[in-house]
Amino acid sequence: MTPLDVARTFVDRINSRDVGGLVALMTDDHRFVDSLGRKMIGRDTMRAGWAAYFGMVPDYTLDPAEWFTEGEVVVTVGTAGGTYAPDGIGSPDRRWQTPAACRAVIRDGRVAEWCVYADNEPIRALMRQAAG
Repeated sequence: MTPLDVARTFVDRINSRDVGGLVALMTDDHRFVDSLGRKMIGRDTMRAGWAAYFGMVPDYTLDPAEWFTEGEVVVTVGTAGGTYAPDGIGSPDRRWQTPAACRAVIRDGRVAEWCVYADNEPIRALMRQAAG
């Protein structure tokens, strides 16, 4: 697969909430960087991270509008969104969406790094509202 194919498959697995499929596409030393710059390293760490995130946002979706590639770097620009449902109950008033970009570094047919660039204030506002 080309780097673009790998990145598109990774997004497909995110959109189907396929944690096992995501982990299978990661390098052992996979590095995830969230929109606040926090880094998480390793497949096992990210297995738990994605499972927890999908538990909180069970319909999380990336909707790429454009893809850009240069060598082993792939960038997608579009939107991210879902329904904040930490209690397992989704409702339309907990739905959020925000512009988002993701940058992938592909090594040997796997995702070595996945960086998310997004304004997470929409989901943070829902979290504050639910807490209080």
